[in-house]
Amino acid sequence: MISLRDAIENRISHLTGRTLGGVDYTQPKGDPGLFGPETVAWKVHGEFTPMMCGGVSALLLQMLHPLALAGIWDHSNFRQDMIGRLRRTSQFIAVTTFGSRDDAERILERVRRVHDGVSGHTADGTPYAANDPDLLVWVHVAEMSRFLAAHRRYRNPGLSLADQDRYFAETARVAEALGARNVPKSRAAIDVYLENQRRYLVCDSRTRDVIDVLLHALPPSPIIRPAGALFMRAGIDLLPSWAATLLGLEMSSLERHTVRAGIRTIAPVVRWAVRNGSYRRAMERMQAKQQRR
Repeated sequence: MISLRDAIENRISHLTGRTLGGVDYTQPKGDPGLFGPETVAWKVHGEFTPMMCGGVSALLLQMLHPLALAGIWDHSNFRQDMIGRLRRTSQFIAVTTFGSRDDAERILERVRRVHDGVSGHTADGTPYAANDPDLLVWVHVAEMSRFLAAHRRYRNPGLSLADQDRYFAETARVAEALGARNVPKSRAAIDVYLENQRRYLVCDSRTRDVIDVLLHALPPSPIIRPAGALFMRAGIDLLPSWAATLLGLEMSSLERHTVRAGIRTIAPVVRWAVRNGSYRRAMERMQAKQQRR
């Protein structure tokens, strides 16, 4: 009979896209991939619970941009498969962070091909394209800023400003590989960028439609469904205050306190259960090289 620990890990592996296959994080031995174990990117992306909370927050933030929203609305089956979208995004982050260089380049090329087919016009006639360098910057900054916010809240509140800058500089190479230009590469530059983008952001009926689907896209497994609901609330809590107000998702101080306490309670359980995640398997790949010396 499967143990509770294995059951939790299996469900998490499914949710994060690791079971989508095609990547062996332990091979080839000694290949650091795009980053390597000494980078801040490995440390930030190696924790499942903050990454899930940050991922939800990133999607909420991304949908405020009319061009990003249009791409989802016109080219995605989000109503039927929002969990699938989350899984594919999780897989992309995992492979580009922890995969070998060949695997990372392969998934980058796959995403570039997908982006080539995503274009159209917004409701007011404005053209959009997923491979637009400026739109790629928005998607990237929304993701990385929320991942780091989640890491600082739930894993390492004392992360130095220098390491925060390193994180943004490191991860910018992924956005640039997809075609982004002028990617902000420091905490200060990220803050300025987000402030400057506020004038372009909108919450309309379509935004609320997508957000409603996202916030109700809970995993079917009774083992992790309650945690999934908590991740959703934590994602809202991680939004910049102006974004939460624009989305109409303000939270009371009591709810914020309850959500944060809940995440801090389940994070050690998740860390205990996940023994074969992408980060740990990638570390095995690198440690094997050290052992041969």
